[in-house]
Amino acid sequence: MIKIYTDAATKGNPGPTGLGAVIIVDHKQIQLSNLAPIMDNHHGEFAAAQFGFKYLINHFSKNETILFYTDSRILSDAVGKNYTKHYKKELDDLNRLMCYFNIVITRWVPENQNHGAHNLANQALHKFK
Repeated sequence: MIKIYTDAATKGNPGPTGLGAVIIVDHKQIQLSNLAPIMDNHHGEFAAAQFGFKYLINHFSKNETILFYTDSRILSDAVGKNYTKHYKKELDDLNRLMCYFNIVITRWVPENQNHGAHNLANQALHKFK
């Protein structure tokens, strides 16, 4: 079982966006961050999830069970309902990545339970000059 926490941070809305992901597997943590193009905060949340799942696909077996945590209600609701009015392309792109794994369970968590991914997203954003 693999746990993944993702988050995005934007400077302005829209603005430059930092992406963060914390992956926990076998009691070890993998920390990922990246700077993304200018986008709004909701697009950033989808981009952070895609960023994290691309890493999982490249490093783990499709037989793994993935527990996916996000503090974005829009993202967790969109994945849970497989519907979003304003982010259809982003949801479709994320679903294509998530479908690689046999089981993905998505859970919303409050911001105070997503500090690791949040801090990584902010660190990436601070690299923007």
